[in-house]
Amino acid sequence: MDILNSFIQILSATFTNLVFIISTYYLLLSFFGIIRFKSKRQFEPKKSFALIVAAYNEENVIQNIIHSLNMMDYPKELYDIIVIADNCTDSTAKKARRSGANVFERNMKDKKGKGYALEWIFDKMFKMDKNYDAVVVFDADNLVDKNFLKEMNNKLCDGHKVIQGYLDSKNPNDTWITGGYSIAFWTSNRMFQLSRSNLRLSNQLGGTGFCIDTSILKELGWGATCLTEDLEFTCKLVLNGHKVGWAHDAIIYDEKPLTLAQSWAQRRRWMQGFADVSSRYFFKLIKKTIKEFDFVALDCALYTIQPVIIILAGIAMIMNLFHTFVAAPQLIATTIEIIKTANFTMIKFASILAMIMQFVYTPFILILEKKLSLKIFLYYLIYPIYAATWIPISVQGIIHKDNKEWAHTLHTRNINIHELEKAN
Repeated sequence: MDILNSFIQILSATFTNLVFIISTYYLLLSFFGIIRFKSKRQFEPKKSFALIVAAYNEENVIQNIIHSLNMMDYPKELYDIIVIADNCTDSTAKKARRSGANVFERNMKDKKGKGYALEWIFDKMFKMDKNYDAVVVFDADNLVDKNFLKEMNNKLCDGHKVIQGYLDSKNPNDTWITGGYSIAFWTSNRMFQLSRSNLRLSNQLGGTGFCIDTSILKELGWGATCLTEDLEFTCKLVLNGHKVGWAHDAIIYDEKPLTLAQSWAQRRRWMQGFADVSSRYFFKLIKKTIKEFDFVALDCALYTIQPVIIILAGIAMIMNLFHTFVAAPQLIATTIEIIKTANFTMIKFASILAMIMQFVYTPFILILEKKLSLKIFLYYLIYPIYAATWIPISVQGIIHKDNKEWAHTLHTRNINIHELEKAN
């Protein structure tokens, strides 16, 4: 039993130290998002945009996003709405046309997914007579703030070539799952996206609400057709010396899954995509890091291995619990000794840090983002349960990383932009 206990302690220490180093990096990174520096540079509307909405059987929500795009405070002659009705078998195309969008119907059963749909529409766009300065990609379930294009125009005129907008939630109060999603996105926006922007690192594309200068698309091509096309294109940009900018005031409202089953399927797909992309790009990014002393590439490389980091954290937690159980008879004596000698180990320090993050730091971030209501606070109390589900989801994602079959997330929350503006 002593040998087993020693072996568990060694493994636990190894995993814990590794997770601790990475966690400390992300904690330090997050501090740079506490202060927000608002840009005073404002530009007159100048850039023209192709607004691409990728839709697969989205008849319940397609008219709402088109309506919100038409309501934006930006010259109408400077943007067009293009809907890809991708392998649709419902009334998505019909309703999109009725709402005034330019609709392109795509029927390619062997190449399902948004990545393939975007590759297809970009190829068509480059052959059109009309040219656009930039493209912006949305999901059909989104709603868009009226100032979105103003903010993207400012960023493009200020020299940025690729920009990610602020991913907000359309339905944070529906269920504990939508509350968990919303908390995760709100804190990520501030702690990691804004912080990376302040440090001049590359931000991460978030799947929707991102803008790309057409010159970059023509230079690099899209080529991102996996389950997480946003992550793949981010890696491609960084490898080629480009960065993703951040627009904190360019807000997109995204519909979050209502149930744990829906959420599980969506996040498993994300983790499959992460595992796939990291297997193809991690070592390339590390090579660029070493060869060019490029910290931007290192940060991007670490981001691609999120499933591995989550699993390592889970293993460390389980081993620590096992070790605590084995050492239970000595727990009281050890605790007293720690108090007397202040001999805090890294594990105990990490536990204290986790408590601070849970009950102090993250609520503070939610207050900064003006998102902390009573209901959200109640959801936050059970947020660790949502967070814990990432461990088995990440394991499944790595195991099934070679499964490229795209699974659709059903969207049903029929909310228009006026209702959302009143709620906020």
